[in-house]
Amino acid sequence: MEETEVIENQIISDEDSQEGKYLTFPLGKEEFGIEIRSVREIIGIQKITDVPEMPHYVKGVINLRGKIIPVMDIRLKFGMQEREYDERTTIIVVQINDLDVGLIVDNVSEVLDIANSDIEPPSTITGNDESQYVKAFGKVSEKVVIILDTQKLLFGELLEQMIELEQ
Repeated sequence: MEETEVIENQIISDEDSQEGKYLTFPLGKEEFGIEIRSVREIIGIQKITDVPEMPHYVKGVINLRGKIIPVMDIRLKFGMQEREYDERTTIIVVQINDLDVGLIVDNVSEVLDIANSDIEPPSTITGNDESQYVKAFGKVSEKVVIILDTQKLLFGELLEQMIELEQ
């Protein structure tokens, strides 16, 4: 069984108790996490149809069982170096402002339980609330997981463009 399938099964079996659960994935040297309750589906990379006049990090749209889903490359969104997609590249379909969006990541790691007592808001680390996409920092063993606020990944004009793509 592939790693993605194991994680998908873990998400399905954990639907009842999603509080404190985060899907984690590496980007560069950092480990990121998103709340499992915002994850709709995890799929492998597939053919992406290019859409003109979109920001460089919006790679286009995919057809997921008859539904058009816009996809964005999280590496590019965060200003990281572009990486060629391979068999481990994954699309995490999340709901952002009532819109299904695919987030392209290098691969997925695991679903982690992070207790509220092990979560620090970004303002305690950065000294302000301006960390645009960071919701919190999770302490897991000896590492830190950067917990993203998926709702802040799309806003303003870009959100309107993505809604038009899905229709």
